[in-house]
Amino acid sequence: MSVLLVGISHRSAPVSVLEKVAITDADRPKLIDRMLTSSHVSEAMIVSTCNRVEVYAVVDAFHGGLAEVGDLLTKHSGLPLPDLTKHAYVRYSEAAAEHLFAVASGLDSMVIGEQQVLSQIRGAYASADAQQAVGRTLHELAQHALRVGKRVHSETGIDRAGASVVSVALDRAQHVLGPLAGQTAVVVGAGAMGSLAVAHLSRAGIGRIIVVNRTMARAARLAETAGSYGVAAEAMELSRLTEAMAVADVVITCTGAVGNVVTLADTHRALTERERGLESATAERPLVFCDLGLPRDVEHAVAGLPGVTVIDIETLQRDPAAGAAADDTAAARAIVADELAKYLTGQRMAEVTPTVAALRQRAAEVVEAELLRLDSRLPSLADPERDEVARTVRRVVDKLLHAPTVRVKQLASTPGGDSYAEALRELFELKPGAAQAVAAPMEITAIGDHAGILLTDADIALADDFTASHRADEQGHPA
Repeated sequence: MSVLLVGISHRSAPVSVLEKVAITDADRPKLIDRMLTSSHVSEAMIVSTCNRVEVYAVVDAFHGGLAEVGDLLTKHSGLPLPDLTKHAYVRYSEAAAEHLFAVASGLDSMVIGEQQVLSQIRGAYASADAQQAVGRTLHELAQHALRVGKRVHSETGIDRAGASVVSVALDRAQHVLGPLAGQTAVVVGAGAMGSLAVAHLSRAGIGRIIVVNRTMARAARLAETAGSYGVAAEAMELSRLTEAMAVADVVITCTGAVGNVVTLADTHRALTERERGLESATAERPLVFCDLGLPRDVEHAVAGLPGVTVIDIETLQRDPAAGAAADDTAAARAIVADELAKYLTGQRMAEVTPTVAALRQRAAEVVEAELLRLDSRLPSLADPERDEVARTVRRVVDKLLHAPTVRVKQLASTPGGDSYAEALRELFELKPGAAQAVAAPMEITAIGDHAGILLTDADIALADDFTASHRADEQGHPA
């Protein structure tokens, strides 16, 4: 059983495609359930953020697992398979683990080094675990990824600026509005991104925050949090969004809703209220929307209104502030490589353990059979003598097995180490299935990269169909 990753992110697809593939918190359990009922998937986890959707599945066959995950994403997004596969990427076994470690470290984020992705991976794991969709394989992978992310953030300066999608968006907003100190912000959405927005706004010295959410209780809790930062804050229901926008300088949306939350008509009404002098201090000020939702929260036509600026995910993809210092990025990559080696060593050693256990069980059965034979031949043997013989035989067997069992565990940590476990199974006639061979690590990229990978031509063709060709772009971005 190996981990298969099928993903689409800001590096492989435009926002218009990401919007269609986006998986909400409400959709995630249903999609995981569908995967678990398929033929080849035994564990599943979905990481869905504002700039990526990644399905991690433990599969018993690469070809069958890829087909099932691809079918799931095709039906969910409504995209024809060719359109979906044009923007998708596939990773398998070792490469899937390496990718998740890079994601957890912030190396694959739109804003390099941002920490929010750690909580998103933790949430994806918790959601899958609550559905009993996580077994040993995904549990160990996800927990190790979280440890890698924490290590990168504690040992490098990759996040020293506290950068995130929110902070970069607000920095762009200040280019239009000037310093945010004393101004009014509306935060639409009271989830994790909304909380991050409140924190950044408070640090920027914002004068007033209005939290708007479908659920008033959640809006009130986030407004209370804003108040704890010393900011004047209040909560409003979503039905009062136009009223809130009429007094705002900056509106941050991060709802995860399927349709537009801020419509052209809403914005027209808000601007009209400004012009009527309901808030004379803001009537002539520009209005900036930071649309961090996926799908987008702000209707596309809003950007065409006079005095309105919309900063969305597509805009942030081109922002140079999303980068990180080269030295910090290199240090983070070194940590990912080190942790990947440790993870693979642990996995290989764990997978040889059943073989070692089966060998020792076989030896114990032989010893017991011979002791019974001794009893039948020497029924008058006294108990003390019999016990001494038994101890002697067991010591001899233990000493004979010690070197090969220790050595096979050491060799298992090296590439191709599964062959030694296979030799033990063959030499000692251990039961088939006593241990699983370690899956050969590989990365499915472009057709020229398949040398040495034991896949059928059909496997390679299917993988290449699912993998976007973005080699030129990736040379300048973290993979």
